[in-house]
Amino acid sequence: MPIKIIADRDVCVGSGNCAFTAPELFDQSEDDGTVLVIKDVPDPDQEEAAREAVSFCPSAALSLQE
Repeated sequence: MPIKIIADRDVCVGSGNCAFTAPELFDQSEDDGTVLVIKDVPDPDQEEAAREAVSFCPSAALSLQE
């Protein structure tokens, strides 16, 4: 079953860890630097990168729905 990336932009502090870890899944807003999810349902080969990005988020703005 695929996972889904959930991002809470109100909690995001704009550290960019997600975009650095998984640039194929995340970007940052040019306005305020908060997370932008490019692909909310990663391909199976992208799931590990999604999990790493979630674990590296300093504000816990990212989570996975399984």
